[in-house]
Amino acid sequence: MTLHAAITVRRPIDQVFAYWADLTHLPDFMTHLDRVEVRGDGSSHWRAKAPAGRHVEWDARIVTAEPPRVLAWKSVGDADVPNRGRVAFTEAPGDRGTEVRVEIDYDAPGGRVGEAVARLFGEQPRQQVEDDLRRFKQVMETGEVLLSDGSPEGTRALDQARQREAQPVSAGEGR
Repeated sequence: MTLHAAITVRRPIDQVFAYWADLTHLPDFMTHLDRVEVRGDGSSHWRAKAPAGRHVEWDARIVTAEPPRVLAWKSVGDADVPNRGRVAFTEAPGDRGTEVRVEIDYDAPGGRVGEAVARLFGEQPRQQVEDDLRRFKQVMETGEVLLSDGSPEGTRALDQARQREAQPVSAGEGR
C-alpha cells in the first residue's frame, strides 16, 4: 500500500525539517505511534498501535538525509510491518511557509484482509496520515495539538461513534 499526503506549514523550512528529523518528536503528532527510540548507530526502533488493541514494532534506518529538503527511511530486519517512506520539504509559494509532502509504502499486516479489518475498526491509513500532518501543522504553528470539546479524544471513527448526544444548554448556561 502506498500513501501520499501533503500540507503547508507556516514556518521556515529549516525549522520544519529540524523538528521532523528529530524522530523522537513523531509521537507528538502521530497518534498511532507509542514511541520512537533513536539509537547511536543511525537506526531507530518504532512501536505503533495496530487495530484491535495490538502493537507492531520495527527497526528503521534513515537512507536519505538532505537537510532541509528530504528525509527518507526504510525498515530493516524482521519488521512486523515492512515499510519505507520519504518526506520532502519545499518553500511554499508566496512566502507562506513550507510544503511538506509525505509518501509511505508499507505491507499491511494480513494483506488485503488486514486492511479490511483495520477499516472496520475505524483505522483508515490514508486518513491517519492526513490527520498526522494536520496535527504536525498545529504543533509547528501553535506549539500544541488542538482538540475541540466536541472530540476531546481525537478523530478515530470508533471514538466518534461512542460520543454522547448533544444536549441543549440549560437556562442561564453559556450566556
